Amino acid sequence: MRPPQSFAEKQKAEEKDMEQKLKAGILGGTGMVGQRFISLLENHPWFEVTTIAASERSAGKRYEEAVGGRWKMDTPMPDSVKNIIVKNVNEIEEVASSVDFVFSAVDMTKEEIRAIEEAYAKTETPVVSNNSAHRWTPDVPMVIPEINPEHMQVIEFQKKRLGASRGFVAVKPNCSIQSYAPVLTAWMEFEPYEVVATTYQAISGAGKTFADWPEMEGNIIPYIGGEEEKSEKEPLRIWGTIENGVIVPADGPTITCQCIRVPVLNGHTAAVFVKFRKKPTKEQLIAALERFRGLPQKLALPSAPGQFIRYMQEDNRPQVALDVDYENGMGVCVGRLREDSVYDWKFVGLSHNTVRGAAGGAVLCAELLKAQGYITAK
Repeated sequence: MRPPQSFAEKQKAEEKDMEQKLKAGILGGTGMVGQRFISLLENHPWFEVTTIAASERSAGKRYEEAVGGRWKMDTPMPDSVKNIIVKNVNEIEEVASSVDFVFSAVDMTKEEIRAIEEAYAKTETPVVSNNSAHRWTPDVPMVIPEINPEHMQVIEFQKKRLGASRGFVAVKPNCSIQSYAPVLTAWMEFEPYEVVATTYQAISGAGKTFADWPEMEGNIIPYIGGEEEKSEKEPLRIWGTIENGVIVPADGPTITCQCIRVPVLNGHTAAVFVKFRKKPTKEQLIAALERFRGLPQKLALPSAPGQFIRYMQEDNRPQVALDVDYENGMGVCVGRLREDSVYDWKFVGLSHNTVRGAAGGAVLCAELLKAQGYITAK
């Protein structure tokens, strides 16, 4: 039997482990999604936050000072980042020189985001983005790791366009689709061809809390700019194929969507109606959800939920208050599956919009990229 480690041995092992972790930077680290990245990466087994970059007004300040009273997470700010001196996100070479890769959550115009993310990639720094700016760039993969991990292969074509050997941009899709796109993927064998979805979206999706947005209390706003187009079109790109170095969206199913802002802090709920060419039973649909696995589960990636989609039998589930943190916010909850008088079947889905739908989804993408060999130490 091996004798117990001494304190010195344990300390040496911990130091070795830290040396092996990839150095991650966060672009836009003072905003809500940037804060979520920092929370999720605390004690991450593969990645360590070593650099935080933000706007010029935050640059030069300690992270704790730069955020001030604007820390929006439920958990305290990690001690490991409090004294990091925030860099200017526009000083690209300086930021890139201190990291192996970056997560992007910058608050800029789409044109500015596209430019700055490609500029980082051209410094041979992989960029894993939470932003929407590159979701329709033909050679940029937009990935839910359980659904389309093979789309990362388009990175090789993107590198040639950028003139890079290891730098690239990869993105995760919009938070609004996480409650139903995985469900439809699990049901593809039954050939869904027409989908109606209404999403009831939390205020954190707008980067707000109730303290920031008191007029949302007891209120519903039936409009979220650009959200319906994303909700209808992005799943088709995820289900698409790589042809001649670009991602070509799938032809269907046809999706029509309404997106509504509701007085909930975290958690997007979707009410969905589906028509199938093949006529599945309820038992077949539930079984398909429960057995659905993806590459993250096979690889046991650190942030991957063990059970990606959970079906709930109770009539009053899923509920945001009870279920939004399922699988640490990385799983999807489904309930109320029942036959419909107009469509074939209908259901309710729930996902955590700033974990699975934002920073957590991007962290899982980075884990997949590391496992696939796209993100390595510089």
